[in-house]
Amino acid sequence: MTSLTRRYRFSASHRLHSEALSAADNQRLYGKCNNPHGHGHDYILEVTATGRVGEANGLILSRRRLDRLVEDKILCCFANRNLNADAPDFAQLVPTTENLALVITRLLKESWADYVAGSDGACSHLSRVHIQETGRNGFEVLIPDSNSRNLSSQVEDTYAQS
Repeated sequence: MTSLTRRYRFSASHRLHSEALSAADNQRLYGKCNNPHGHGHDYILEVTATGRVGEANGLILSRRRLDRLVEDKILCCFANRNLNADAPDFAQLVPTTENLALVITRLLKESWADYVAGSDGACSHLSRVHIQETGRNGFEVLIPDSNSRNLSSQVEDTYAQS
């Protein structure tokens, strides 16, 4: 098996605030990230696919198709946006970067077959989503091959609640 990782950069703003908590608890938990006016980040998103190298083309997937998937399903929804106000996925979900990684994973998995799977003879699966928020904070979701039937229950559980 071989893996390919592509990097994408985007900027977005958010406010970390939970309606389930008091104003004081939100301030204690999120500190300066609870600023009512929000704050922004220059995120670096890494998307990793793992698969077999095609005999005919020497690739595990079409980079062009992966880029189109990320552009259509991720960047158009989150780049240069206020996650709280402009991203429906965060209407009831606190836009922490942990949750952003889970949302991005779900969106990529939902469209993987339409955009990437089987493209140009490829046989690959989404295996990792990593999002770097700051120089010190990065979050990732590891996705087992769907043949293992051991998909990250956290990804599924997060959206069962929404």
